[in-house]
Amino acid sequence: MRKSVSFLLVLICIVVTPILSFTGDISEELLELHREALVFDAHCDTAMRLIGEERIDLGDRHESGHMDLPRMNEGGLDAQIFACWVSPDLPEENWIHRTLQMIDGVWEQARKHPRRLEVSLKGSNITRIVEEGKIAALIGIEGGHVIMDDLSLLRDYYRLGVRCMTLTWMNTNNWADSSDDTTKWGGLNDLGREVVREMDRLGMIIDCSHVADSTFFDVLEVTKNPVLISHSCVRAICDVPRNVSDEILQALRENGGVICINYFPGFIDKGYYDQSMAVWEEFRRRIGELAEQYGGDKGRAWRELRGEFREKARVIPQPTVSDLVDHIDYAVSIAGIDHVGLGSDFDGITVGPLGLEDVSKLPAITAELAHRGYSPEDIEKILGGNLLRLVERVVH
Repeated sequence: MRKSVSFLLVLICIVVTPILSFTGDISEELLELHREALVFDAHCDTAMRLIGEERIDLGDRHESGHMDLPRMNEGGLDAQIFACWVSPDLPEENWIHRTLQMIDGVWEQARKHPRRLEVSLKGSNITRIVEEGKIAALIGIEGGHVIMDDLSLLRDYYRLGVRCMTLTWMNTNNWADSSDDTTKWGGLNDLGREVVREMDRLGMIIDCSHVADSTFFDVLEVTKNPVLISHSCVRAICDVPRNVSDEILQALRENGGVICINYFPGFIDKGYYDQSMAVWEEFRRRIGELAEQYGGDKGRAWRELRGEFREKARVIPQPTVSDLVDHIDYAVSIAGIDHVGLGSDFDGITVGPLGLEDVSKLPAITAELAHRGYSPEDIEKILGGNLLRLVERVVH
């Protein structure tokens, strides 16, 4: 798909911020290919930074974090699913309020920057938004626990603009098993099946990142739509529970869904995963101890320790963009070229692979794909065409 931006809108964008000023080692021809492709990322956690103590403005360039509008423009990003994540460690009575704050945060950024960002409520709107020179934002929820086991609340979130939901996070909830928690239901229970059917009816994307394998296959038995795996890598290369098996990749191909590859080094490389988990275990203990001083507020404790944790994580040898593309290669070999995309997990991960430190460095992926012999048409599919097709079909 090609981006056709009017001359006036080009001038507006040039005044506001430079477009695609990537300075890495990439030819002008490949930069042009990246500019012309629709680049669509399936998952970021930037909505967390729009509320609370940080409360950043996406219109400003920030030294911290991975995403803001200037860097999104520089990296050629055209569309983004913003995940609203609430830690299950928070008191349950706070889950809805925090979710609503993040939903409002995305809407407020679109209100503040109407020439640069627009919330899309339909898949068919994305092309129009991009052609007008703006970034298309879709709102998602990460972790089905925040619907409080209530389909009416799921519908309320939909009315507020939510168009995607990750069924679980790292916690098994009351209706679906997670890949990172105990098995309670053997996949979906009856309520979980109702949730999937209602998401189908509404036109909400079913996201199967984080879910147990059994949950994924139960979803496929219920849904009538292609499903999304928004931010996972492949288990054959990095054998961790959050990554997906060959069996899932094969089933995803039959379903017509899309897997979007995560940039977290721990899901790319098993060695990094093992070392980072050792660091995390230490900090999880310290977070628990510090939270006791704040009335059990682990979020506050994590914010205080986050910088120190990231410094320790940075000294672990990191995988590279080439290692990331190994996962894309493998997913393509099993699921097919029409079923693979990008799901950065930016602002939800501590660091990205070397060469992909923030969203402005996205052309490095295009360069690596071209180096491996992918055609321009196939590169465009991976950069966003495949995800766009899924969203256009489901979000009506």
